[in-house]
Amino acid sequence: MKSQIDNINTRIEIADERYNQAADKHAVLLHQKRAAAKRETKARKRINVLQLHLSTRMSDMYRTGPLGFLDVLLGAKSFDELATTWDILKSLNEDDAQQVAEMKVARAEAEAAHKEFTTKEAAAKEQVDAMAAREAEARGLKRDLVSKLSGIESEIRQIEAAEEYAARLRAARDWNSNSGGGSWPTPTIPAHGSVVDYAKSRLGCPYVWAGSGPRNFDCSGFTMWCYRQIGISLPHSSAAQINCGQRVSRADIQPGDLVFFGSPIHHVGMYVGGGMMIHAPHTGDVVKYASAFRGDYVGACRP
Repeated sequence: MKSQIDNINTRIEIADERYNQAADKHAVLLHQKRAAAKRETKARKRINVLQLHLSTRMSDMYRTGPLGFLDVLLGAKSFDELATTWDILKSLNEDDAQQVAEMKVARAEAEAAHKEFTTKEAAAKEQVDAMAAREAEARGLKRDLVSKLSGIESEIRQIEAAEEYAARLRAARDWNSNSGGGSWPTPTIPAHGSVVDYAKSRLGCPYVWAGSGPRNFDCSGFTMWCYRQIGISLPHSSAAQINCGQRVSRADIQPGDLVFFGSPIHHVGMYVGGGMMIHAPHTGDVVKYASAFRGDYVGACRP
């Protein structure tokens, strides 16, 4: 039964991870969609101005006709005045031509911006649909979890307490082991030890699916919130967070570094020293200490 419950929790974490990834993509697409809409509005405003100016010029030329230009030229009283008048008329024609060319550019920009807006709008809707699907999946998994936990909550707590105690013993025994997580160059970024204090301040806060703080968290929401407190922005996704900053070999891990788990990656915690991490584990649990190098450990990074 315990293995079945662990399996459900893992599947909920994966659904949570995919929801967060879709949410991040949706936020980017919304920003791009708004930018495209602004570009289109700006281009169409310029088109309106150019259309008004060129319409006015065409109307004036229709009323004046060729004789109007000739009257201006013949009204010159000297060669210098004639030359100046001709330059003005020539400049007006060049300006008209330039505005016609600008009109073509503005129309092309408006069409391109509208196309981009439409594309981003469709892509954003896809991400919203993906988020809804992940949320529905998580709700179903949570119902399964509640069903399996019904009546055996105390037994599960005893098993988890025993596992946590065993994990602490393992961490104390082999926290300085160099195995697992790959070999990477020594990081050039200093360790952010101060962020551990923020992690400790959230101990006991409940795990909430897709939570990002300050009072409830999922795993990547927890590490994201902690690092935000020291001015470092992280994505709300454990799979994305491992690519932030520099990868760290196990031998070089320092307090504040992030440790990652699962294949595909679907869990993250913050290393706090002595082979331990603080993390937001899963539904029904709270932010707490645990071994940083459990069996599905896959690597670490330093944002």
